[in-house]
Amino acid sequence: MLRSLFRLITKAQSNQASLNTTVHNTSDIDVINNFAKIAEQWWNPEKEHWLLHCLVPVRMQLIRDCLAPVGKNTSKIQALAGLKVLDVGCGGGLLSEPMARLGAKVTGIDPDSAGISVAIDHALNMGLNIDYQIAAPENLVEKDQYFDAVIASEVIEHVSAKSLFLNALASLLKPGGIIIITTINRTFRSYIQAIVGAEYILRWIPPGTHRWNNFLTPSELTAMLKTISFDVNPALGFIFKPIEKTFTISTNLQMNYALIARKKINHELKEPKINSRERFFLTT
Repeated sequence: MLRSLFRLITKAQSNQASLNTTVHNTSDIDVINNFAKIAEQWWNPEKEHWLLHCLVPVRMQLIRDCLAPVGKNTSKIQALAGLKVLDVGCGGGLLSEPMARLGAKVTGIDPDSAGISVAIDHALNMGLNIDYQIAAPENLVEKDQYFDAVIASEVIEHVSAKSLFLNALASLLKPGGIIIITTINRTFRSYIQAIVGAEYILRWIPPGTHRWNNFLTPSELTAMLKTISFDVNPALGFIFKPIEKTFTISTNLQMNYALIARKKINHELKEPKINSRERFFLTT
């Protein structure tokens, strides 16, 4: 039964991807439209984005511990003071706001105008100064903007032009800058839990939110980052505790994981090789 369901869902996702063609941007209109439909719920921890709300504390722990040592912080309250941070795929600002509260100068970008509108309104209500823009990473590259750190949290699994995406992120980092990527591993467990369970049985998130074939393994993502001159730390796993509705850092990489990498000082941008699977999933 599970194998039959696997084949049906994978075939449907593959058919959808095959309708797309190779282009020179990283935005997937289907993904944008899906998130736009539920944009008004970004700050409701009981609705479609509740799992992302559960992820915020552990993601912020990782961001704070990683970036605080390179900032100009004078206290734990302003742990990210002096740092220019880019939040890629910021949505309604679930990470942008706590980073701004810690003193970072935050720019949040997302191609979904509905989500950016929600983010702007919420930040104003909270009295936070965050530069939100309706944009993809490549749009900022054209403006010659540079950051101390780039955060791409739960984003790359929605991007099909992954090489183009990572190159754009690398171009936006200052030499020695840090990139933090969190995403979902491509394993049988992630298929059962993130696709079949979360989307089609429990309906925790809207069906079609993820394409299992579009997930990257830690080794694949590490190799891509190394190809474009990053020093990459070993991956860290996130484990979900459904009763407590919390995530904790773990050595288990079967589901969610994070990669932290530093851009080499003598960085020279190179185009990573696109394998056949990735080329198949490039989207409009």
